[in-house]
Amino acid sequence: MNEFIMPVDVRWSDLDPNFHVRHSVYYDWGAFCRIKFLSDHGLGPDVLTQHHIGPILFREECMFRKEIKYGDKLSISLQLLKSRKNHTRWSIRHRLIKNDNVLAAILTVEGAWMDTQLRKLASPPQMAIEVFNNMPKDEDFEWLD
Repeated sequence: MNEFIMPVDVRWSDLDPNFHVRHSVYYDWGAFCRIKFLSDHGLGPDVLTQHHIGPILFREECMFRKEIKYGDKLSISLQLLKSRKNHTRWSIRHRLIKNDNVLAAILTVEGAWMDTQLRKLASPPQMAIEVFNNMPKDEDFEWLD
C-alpha cells in the first residue's frame, strides 16, 4: 500500500479561545486515523477483543507547524516510521495537511501490543503482522533490532 490518507473535519468544539485547533485534538485525530486504518484492514475492535490484544502508546509527540482554523480543508496521513520485524514495537508518523498542500503538523507515536487479559506486552496475532507489513512506509522508514 502506498498511502493512507483520510479527511478530517474541523469542528467548532475542536477550537480553543484563540480560534485555532487546541493541542489535544491533534492527538485525538491521530488515534482516530490509526484505529480507522486497523479497522479498514480487518483489525477492528471486535477482532482485537477476540484476540485479547490492543495497541498501546509509550510516547506521543506533535510538532505544530501552521495553525489550523475552522473552515480549513484538512487531511491526515499514516505511515509506519519504525518497526521490529515482528511488529511487537513500532512507530507511526502522521502528517496533517491543510488546504491541500500546507504541512500543519507532524504527529509521531511509539507503541506496542498489549495482552488485554494479562495486562502486559505481547506479540500481535499473525493477522496484525500482515496488516503492519502492508502499512504505508514513511520515507524515513527503518527496521528496529
